[in-house]
Amino acid sequence: MIHRKVALVAALLVSAASAASADEAVPLALPASAAAAPASESGAPVQQDAQAQHIIRMADRVRAPDQPFRYSVKLSEFQGGKSVNQQTLDISMRFYKFSERALKGDARALVRFVEPVRDKGKAMLSDYEKMWYYAPDLRRPIPISKQQRLIGQISNGDVVAADFDYSYVSQLQGEEPCGKTTCYRVALQRRWPFVTYPKIMYWVEKDTFYPYRADFMSDSGVVIKRSYYSDFRSELGQMRPHRIVVEDSLRKDNYTTMDYSDVRYESLPDSYFQIDYLMRLN
Repeated sequence: MIHRKVALVAALLVSAASAASADEAVPLALPASAAAAPASESGAPVQQDAQAQHIIRMADRVRAPDQPFRYSVKLSEFQGGKSVNQQTLDISMRFYKFSERALKGDARALVRFVEPVRDKGKAMLSDYEKMWYYAPDLRRPIPISKQQRLIGQISNGDVVAADFDYSYVSQLQGEEPCGKTTCYRVALQRRWPFVTYPKIMYWVEKDTFYPYRADFMSDSGVVIKRSYYSDFRSELGQMRPHRIVVEDSLRKDNYTTMDYSDVRYESLPDSYFQIDYLMRLN
């Protein structure tokens, strides 16, 4: 199946731009309409926790920049602790300012398939709400689902809606030990139906705002998968995670690693993030 060969990794999860330190950082400003009355996917108003929103925004800037960038990601699937599948992608991200795309169009991703060699020429495009896939044997790009499983525990939506502040309403649940430090525990509820996961429980280190763990859940609160952020190294002037391990909710020895490299700023023209451009990549 074409969809099972598709892999998209995006901003959620990558190294990013320089930012101020935690003590100096100033929360980003949302449009007045959004800040005044955030709503769930049902349209009912949901009270936004200001402290939780600040925590999420700071963690978002650790994971991904707020300006155009490019990176490579290697996906490795493990079953029973043994490597069974790998894929490498070259991804360009373009973030739009509020004045350009408001809340629902904050990011576009252009994904080029690099390895295995048989996948060269394939590409994907995301404009935040929708996604398309193209291969040389197709006449036109075709729409794909964010919920479709790609490789191992990774689905399409895992790599597009990387900015949790845009996609979710957040509530601070408290603080608790995580590893060798203390984390904020924040509950996230999606703002719109096209966001891949209805709920996320998110742990963010208190002193650094580094993301530590994320539990992706169904509407009923069942954990679908669990992600751990690690290998923090200096990138573009700031410490950032270079590895994400995504565990199967039932078997911890079934997992997928996402390893990031060659992260750099790159500003591509808007024309690169159009459906027709996918057919010109070859």
